[in-house]
Amino acid sequence: MATPSASNPPASGSARLTTTQWLIVVLAAIGFAFDIYELLMAQFVLPPAIAELTGFEEGTPEFGAWVGRLFYVPAFAGGIFGLLGGYLTDLLGRRRVLTWSILLYAVSAFLAGFSTSIEMLLVLRCTTFIGVCVEFVAAVAWLAELFPEPRRRESVLGYTQAFSSLGGLLVAGANTLALKFADQLPAVAVPEFLTSLIGSIAEAHQHEGWRYTLMSGLIPAIPLIVIRPFLPESPIWAAKKAAGTLKRPSIAELFAPRFRRTTIVTTLMFACSYGVAFGAIQQMTRIVPRAPEVREAAKGMPPKEQRKIGQQYAAKVGTIQEIGGLLGRVVFAFLAVRIVSRRKLLRVFQWPDLLIAPVMFYLFATKNLQLMQVGIFFVGLLTVAQFSFWGNYLPRVYPVHLRGTGEGFAANIGGRMLGTSMAYVVNVLAVGLADKTLDPAAMKAAAPANLAYAAATVAAVVLLIGSILSFFLPEPGLEDAVE
Repeated sequence: MATPSASNPPASGSARLTTTQWLIVVLAAIGFAFDIYELLMAQFVLPPAIAELTGFEEGTPEFGAWVGRLFYVPAFAGGIFGLLGGYLTDLLGRRRVLTWSILLYAVSAFLAGFSTSIEMLLVLRCTTFIGVCVEFVAAVAWLAELFPEPRRRESVLGYTQAFSSLGGLLVAGANTLALKFADQLPAVAVPEFLTSLIGSIAEAHQHEGWRYTLMSGLIPAIPLIVIRPFLPESPIWAAKKAAGTLKRPSIAELFAPRFRRTTIVTTLMFACSYGVAFGAIQQMTRIVPRAPEVREAAKGMPPKEQRKIGQQYAAKVGTIQEIGGLLGRVVFAFLAVRIVSRRKLLRVFQWPDLLIAPVMFYLFATKNLQLMQVGIFFVGLLTVAQFSFWGNYLPRVYPVHLRGTGEGFAANIGGRMLGTSMAYVVNVLAVGLADKTLDPAAMKAAAPANLAYAAATVAAVVLLIGSILSFFLPEPGLEDAVE
């Protein structure tokens, strides 16, 4: 009897994984962990990076404008190229696209640590986002086809995606360590032969925590180089390609009668999930420093030390949120093989989030650090679990030749482009809430509260829209074949 392998999967979800399958799972877990690692580091690195590279202070319109650009422009670029990446995943194969996308985002993140201008940081954040957006689509299609048995597929996708939240914990921890040991780490300096091209980093800024946090994004490239030779291509995709029966992917086919409703609803709902994350959760690092307890801890200290303390508290709150997100993904993975209806599974997380997220941002943020921490834990749990839902759901509603393209459209046009635009929207709303009659110092002091109110509004609106759309979400069959 043949031994089960990645190309000859076990018939039962209870059979043991082979060595090759374990390598697949490990790489997928690393990929998912670090794509979120790369995305979520923005909330930690952007405020200090913008202050250093532009000279604008937190609370000014110019600072807010750059925050919006650095959240949304990379997401827009990632959305466009991520859609192309989904198409290439169907055209060229899952493994090849997965490998190059991980290398792209890892190297881009490392180079971003050497940014000498805000424009250079923006470009490298764009290439980082492109790699991340392509990686998610390729990895989900790859795993779904390497583990076609329904129960095992749901478990593998659910638990490997749980590592995304581990990535969130890792980046919060990495940022905390970078801030703590920045003065003891090697200076970040541009090699002399490149200074005429990109400029140099002032000596006073060669030990900034945000630079080390960005550079740590190179880590996933290391195991990838070691594991890559042992990774198989999707057997289903490869067999169809070899037999000449693999249809050419088509974006237009996503809107054919058979797929139109699925494409439109999943794209909009994906946007709503990302809208909560970028329009509310990722704004916490700018809200936390104005909590009464944080202001008291920083009272009487020099401005630089006050900023550092604020960043440390923000990292702590971010860690709590990521612990909630990790638990949410684990709970989702447990429920994914037990709740048959996909609509009911999504609503387990979506409907409580609609109640809790707006209340947390409107009532607790900037007013009570303890209640804020409790609230952000549950918001993280409920919101992040919804991201795992889409990774499990999308492979079940598109055929092999259209799987990467369909996932790419929902994840990138919906999530990365429409959803992340809420980061820009929330900043526009916050600026609109500012009392222009106040002096600059008073406006700066009031900015975090305005941001919290804007985040509450965005969270309420997008979650309400998502809840309404859930009634139109197509239910895939229980035993969908991945063919």
